[in-house]
Amino acid sequence: MNKKLIREWKKVYKSDLSYIVYELKDLAKVPAMVILEGELGAGKTTFVQTFIGENEVLSPTYSILSEHKNLLHADLYRVEKNEDLLQLEIPSYLEDKHYFFVEWGMKFSRRLVREVPENFSSYLLEISIHKQATDNPEGPSRNFLLYSLHDD
Repeated sequence: MNKKLIREWKKVYKSDLSYIVYELKDLAKVPAMVILEGELGAGKTTFVQTFIGENEVLSPTYSILSEHKNLLHADLYRVEKNEDLLQLEIPSYLEDKHYFFVEWGMKFSRRLVREVPENFSSYLLEISIHKQATDNPEGPSRNFLLYSLHDD
């Protein structure tokens, strides 16, 4: 899977996420699959919550798939093999969806691209945490890198 950098955001705090959501909606060709990658606690679920505009959205770690209006949210942390994705029947959930956010999906990126309908654009949003000490009440900042994904 090849990737091309589209946009980079540096030193992002939680209060800045709405700006990234706004830009991502402008940059991503809908319908879109966005694979979210980053270490535990990087803010993948928080980003999806901000995107949806609902604070009560829980990580779907235990249910794997979670639907929210025109968005499907997947957490593949516990999925071990490509074959396990087939059992999820993802295409049946994507009808009439504009966005498909996938946490921990990069190791399955080739399979996911084959699973989603052909009209979906594919993106990777990498989130990394700045480990430096900070006196900001929001904690450390993050960097966000948005890539387009394509199979050549």
